[in-house]
Amino acid sequence: MSPATPDPAAAARALHSPDRSSIAFLFDLDGTLVDSVYLHVLAWREALEAAGVGLAVWRIHRRIGMSGGLFINALLREIGHPVSPESVERMQKLHAEAYNKLARQLRPLPGARELLTALTNQGVPWAIATSGKTDSAAPALRALGVADTATVVTRDQVRYAKPDPDLFLAAAARLEFPIENTVVVGDSVWDLLAARRARALGIGLLSGGYGEDELARAGAYRVYEDPADLLAHLDEVGVRPAE
Repeated sequence: MSPATPDPAAAARALHSPDRSSIAFLFDLDGTLVDSVYLHVLAWREALEAAGVGLAVWRIHRRIGMSGGLFINALLREIGHPVSPESVERMQKLHAEAYNKLARQLRPLPGARELLTALTNQGVPWAIATSGKTDSAAPALRALGVADTATVVTRDQVRYAKPDPDLFLAAAARLEFPIENTVVVGDSVWDLLAARRARALGIGLLSGGYGEDELARAGAYRVYEDPADLLAHLDEVGVRPAE
């Protein structure tokens, strides 16, 4: 899962190969493939309370999907609480510790494994791009059963996380695929904002807790309930049924 430098010549040959898919999928992880959003919410509540900040869980949920630093600043701005870089770092550490205690509860979302398998069997490239760092993403990737050879881009491999487009741009580059020919699948408005900024087609899933209208306003071309629902409608997003 380490970054690789794309070979422009190899990319050009791949793009003109008759066996090459014309589309690639870039997936968010938490709330999109793995049922982990509310575990993150609870972990952040514990971390914030340990730092002396009490917030209702619904306020925390509204920011899940952003990078950790932006997440904390956005939450504390709402209550007028001052924050220093040292405080941000401490809260992120507390969140990681709290989340690790909950990691045994991680489960793949319905249809997630089947969706990735179907894309692989049909020759459609895919990658995972997550705002989590490598260590925090590892339990979710294990729960999902993702192979070590899969293309995964984490927060510590790019300059900025969502809502910046860096994660999706890096994932497309790792696949040696034009970002304009990719479909970004995410469960939060931050995923879809990052997809729009990257010039990718956005698909929303309701499995992270955002509403259909919110995801559509953020730029989702289609909104499905979960990975299983997306799998049943792959033809709507440009994947032809296997012959």
